[in-house]
Amino acid sequence: LPNCSDLHNLKDIQHTASLVTKVFIQRDYSEGTVCRFQTKFPTELNNKIERALLEQTVKTLNLYYMEAEKVGGQSYLEGCLACATAYIVFFCMETRYEKVLKKISGYIQEQNEKIYAPRGLLLTDPIERGMRVLEISIFEDQGSSGSSPSSGMSSCSTAR
Repeated sequence: LPNCSDLHNLKDIQHTASLVTKVFIQRDYSEGTVCRFQTKFPTELNNKIERALLEQTVKTLNLYYMEAEKVGGQSYLEGCLACATAYIVFFCMETRYEKVLKKISGYIQEQNEKIYAPRGLLLTDPIERGMRVLEISIFEDQGSSGSSPSSGMSSCSTAR
């Protein structure tokens, strides 16, 4: 078996582990079309990650998306500048929405490195899935063939 530090590196997880399955957390349209994801805990993640950790990640992502879609003075000014310059201004500047999307990508990368990869999980940025789902890939340690998907990872999530 590779040691736990092998699974902490996001690039190495694909080489030291094989994909078992993917879990999808669907969008929540109960409050309209604003981008937010359900906080319901998928049963496939039992014994893989603590419910509170996943809920915190999803709630934080929902807050970032709410921030991105918030209409205020800055977004109004960006719209006026865009109209006045025939949208050429966007070649020179990044919109507030794009800045928040970059912040979300950084947050997902950080969560993968600190929380998900050590547990044999990998979050995929929702922007890569058309903002329809939050995808979580479950990996199995290749050295633990014939055992349960979580057996190779459980020692890593508890040993720190």
